[in-house]
Amino acid sequence: MIGSESFISHLIELRDRLLRAVIAWVVLFVCLFPFANRLYSVLAQPLLAKLPKGGQMIATDVVTPFFVPVKVAMMTAFLGALPFILYQIWAFIAPGLYAHERKFIVPMVVASLLLFVCGMSFAYFLVFPVVFGFIIGIAPVGVAVMTDINKYLDFVITMFLAFGITFQVPIVVVTLAYTGLVEIRQLREARPYVIVGAFVIGAVFTPPDVVSQSMLALPLWLLFELGVVVAAWMLRNKAKAEVEPSYEPMSLSDMDQEFDRVEEEQKKLS
Repeated sequence: MIGSESFISHLIELRDRLLRAVIAWVVLFVCLFPFANRLYSVLAQPLLAKLPKGGQMIATDVVTPFFVPVKVAMMTAFLGALPFILYQIWAFIAPGLYAHERKFIVPMVVASLLLFVCGMSFAYFLVFPVVFGFIIGIAPVGVAVMTDINKYLDFVITMFLAFGITFQVPIVVVTLAYTGLVEIRQLREARPYVIVGAFVIGAVFTPPDVVSQSMLALPLWLLFELGVVVAAWMLRNKAKAEVEPSYEPMSLSDMDQEFDRVEEEQKKLS
């Protein structure tokens, strides 16, 4: 009976936290809805900046001019509410974790979120101008490049996910090494395979040009190397902490109690 009540209370808490997360998302979406068209204009700026003079994007479906900016506002609201959503998830699972697990997971989650944002920013500010400049530059003479706004959004989402997930490589490497699933030596020995795999991933998720592929493959390789360095540093600190005895200075009250205990023992001996 007690276990059933505990299970129900956990379900109620999970419902409440999910409801808070959804409410935060919806509220932020409502606030961003009036600026949906501006948000799409900002998202499309890398392509618009590379189009020839007089070039523009097109909408082939009747409802596309309305729904596509709304999708952008919805995704922007989700990204804005993501820290609060992650906090609700963390507040639900944290009571069931050990202290050392909480100490490890919190920095990893924060670093993962920051790296995902860095991956999206890298794609937006560095990759998109190169990719769109290349695609428009190789267009045959007499061909007007006019991309549909919905297909452009699909392409941008794919690239954002590709680079956001790619920038999670250090988190994966550190987690595998810290939990003991993979040794640092094995990670270093896997370097040639990682380099080949990075260029294969770049060929799959980017347009078919060497520059775009390299702009995904090279960061993937460098982030793997960064993960190896950070993992080795964390393991050294972990081993050092396990070897060295932990010393905590005594407080004044503890010292008084210790003196009293020693005096009592001396009186007993005398």
